[in-house]
Amino acid sequence: MKIPAALCIVLLLAAAVFALGCVYGWYRNRKMYRTIDRMLDEILDGEPVSQSDIREGEISALAAKAKRIQEKVDSGIIRAEEEKEQVKSLISNMSHQLKTPLAGLMMYREMLEDEGLDVETRRRFLEKMKGQSEKIDWILQSLFKMVNLEQGAVVFEAEALPVRDTILDAVTASLDKADRREIEILTETFEDRILWHNRKWTAEVLVNLLENAVKYTKPGGRITISVRPMEMYTEIAVRDTGRGIRQEELTEIFKRFYRSRDVENIEGSGIGLYLSRLILEHEKGYITAASVPGEGSTFSVFLQNCQNSV
Repeated sequence: MKIPAALCIVLLLAAAVFALGCVYGWYRNRKMYRTIDRMLDEILDGEPVSQSDIREGEISALAAKAKRIQEKVDSGIIRAEEEKEQVKSLISNMSHQLKTPLAGLMMYREMLEDEGLDVETRRRFLEKMKGQSEKIDWILQSLFKMVNLEQGAVVFEAEALPVRDTILDAVTASLDKADRREIEILTETFEDRILWHNRKWTAEVLVNLLENAVKYTKPGGRITISVRPMEMYTEIAVRDTGRGIRQEELTEIFKRFYRSRDVENIEGSGIGLYLSRLILEHEKGYITAASVPGEGSTFSVFLQNCQNSV
């Protein structure tokens, strides 16, 4: 059977279109492959993913996703480097903080090996060893809490609680050290209030403030605790008659391991105030400091109100 000429032309045209389509598809797939290969090389080499010559919708969308992948990879690398530096800094500071009490323990141990020591001297050295051991334990516990709070590994529940018991816990825990230095702790009369906080952790914040006040106040000084209601928060202020803090350091003292050069000769770790700030942030509260050098300091803890009073 003879095929009409017109039909032959149509078939030839269809075959040509099909062939062109195959060639175009091959070319397009090859172009996409090369584009993907180039983008992967750019990601692996840490170079920006180029899009200047990309116009086609699918490839353009693919390039956009590649850029997002690259941004996440870069972000992960930066975060890993930051964490690496934080770990190095933490280890360095831990070594520095533990060096003095460990040296003290070793020195007293060597002294106690002297068989000629009298009973009273031996007792004094044992007391000093106990004090250094307690300091090491406090530093390690504080570091453990600090790291866990920073990493979000510790989750504690804040709730609506009366604040009087929390303040009483802190004062009771600090009285012994204050009495030994003949420093008076006074609590101004206040109406108990329901505040958003965790009793144990907030008491630890107040203990840190009270013990700092005791440490930097001369014997015979005074520490005053006051409670002042505000519209959204209640202020718990701890005022002392101590040595005070220079104005330019008031924003520095809440940084991790910060210690003023004015108190380098006084034992301390630079952890307490930083830890206090972390705790209060978890309770949606905050802390501030004000001071007049030579006259004393005031540290104010602000906790959210739940209701006006008990």
